[in-house]
Amino acid sequence: MPFTANAADDEVALTESSDLLQFPFYIQEPFVGDLPEIKERKIVRALVTYGKSDFHLANGRPLGIQIELLNLYEKFLNKGIRRDVNKTKVKIVPVHFDQLIPALEAGRGDIVAAFLTATPERKKQLSFALGNADNISEVLVSHKDAPEVNSWQDLSGKKIYVMHGSSYAEHLEALNFTLKLRGVKPIKVIEADGNLLSEDVLEMVNAGVMRYTVIDDYKARLWEKVFKDIRIDNHLKTSQGQSLGWAVRNSNPKLQANLQEFVNTQVKQGSLLGNTLLNRYFDHTAWISRLANSEDRNRFNRYVPFFKKYANEYEFDYLAVVAQGYQESGLDNSKVSHRGARGIMQLLPSTAKEMGYNDLADPEQNIAAGIKYLAWLREHYINEDDIEESERMALIWAAYNAGPTKMNQMRRLAKEMNLDPNAWFGNVEIAAGRIIGKETVRYVSNVYKYYIAYTLALELENQREDE
Repeated sequence: MPFTANAADDEVALTESSDLLQFPFYIQEPFVGDLPEIKERKIVRALVTYGKSDFHLANGRPLGIQIELLNLYEKFLNKGIRRDVNKTKVKIVPVHFDQLIPALEAGRGDIVAAFLTATPERKKQLSFALGNADNISEVLVSHKDAPEVNSWQDLSGKKIYVMHGSSYAEHLEALNFTLKLRGVKPIKVIEADGNLLSEDVLEMVNAGVMRYTVIDDYKARLWEKVFKDIRIDNHLKTSQGQSLGWAVRNSNPKLQANLQEFVNTQVKQGSLLGNTLLNRYFDHTAWISRLANSEDRNRFNRYVPFFKKYANEYEFDYLAVVAQGYQESGLDNSKVSHRGARGIMQLLPSTAKEMGYNDLADPEQNIAAGIKYLAWLREHYINEDDIEESERMALIWAAYNAGPTKMNQMRRLAKEMNLDPNAWFGNVEIAAGRIIGKETVRYVSNVYKYYIAYTLALELENQREDE
């Protein structure tokens, strides 16, 4: 709902300081030096992805498995150095997953701090520090109601969704080559939206929006404790016996050797995997409900003409607004919040009145007022011409939830942190985490996933009608 008060965040910060989040400008300048040059600069830049497990913010402080490891590495790197002024500091540089390797090669970071699979193709580009996780397999995960799969050939012509830019896609394409040699129609490998991580794709499978994905077996086992509607098909692996670890440029052998020594001596096998992920970093949120739910489906069908009408009038994608309505109220027009926000779009009566609508109990007026308010936010606060439309919509959602004043603060802070104030994902959302906490970050993440879920569900329906 708009102008939401900041909720208290009960998550415990594990990192000792938020120093990791300071971004002096020169950190962003290209630099490809090895460990001696890094120590001379006293800055080592770690490329990370923003998500539930690797790195996120709570109470303005960085948390996550990679943050915990980076804190340990900073201590290792400065062992025996007492004066703080002489210590080398780890600074994080958030990027999308598919930009981790390009950013490293472009000199925008020194370490890829992510559990990358050391594939032969990646080993041509990168040097790895391995040992965080060994003997990893990539396995098929299906929705529990999807047809049983006995062999990869059973998935001929069917869609498997995987994280964009992942080794999963690389290994599935290699599998497809084998299927083609047998004269079998290949699997349709679809790389998901670039803003979705592997656990987000898994969440979509759990929701029944996607039927199949491929993911590391340890991740599948962990998230199986949360996602109750998935089935792990352990007998179908795209790869096995893989090692995961951090990576550096091939031109940085001294940094690689230092990282490998750190892994060998400081990081116990498996100590940061297992239940650590779920117990410390699982974000307790409302997971995507099955879109086949009859009551939700009836509401969707009942109200979608209003969403289409007013979204078209104000030039929005109607499904993007439906997704927001679902996050706000579950499309339940009888819902009233403790602050008095009402109906599908959870508007305060005062906000609706400013938009020219007085009867929020009327679903059409409720939806019309909400969409007009979105347009007002776009016109007055998110109006720069050079914002990509997907990012603009995310920024508008965030402003709707947190309020336009907070949005201005978030974008100013993002600029101060040398992040892009015109991009939500991996940029302004990090500033939002410092100013507000998890609430707005989680809000936009949920709406975005609902939007993708609705889009995929309708595509599936249209395909069935055409068959």
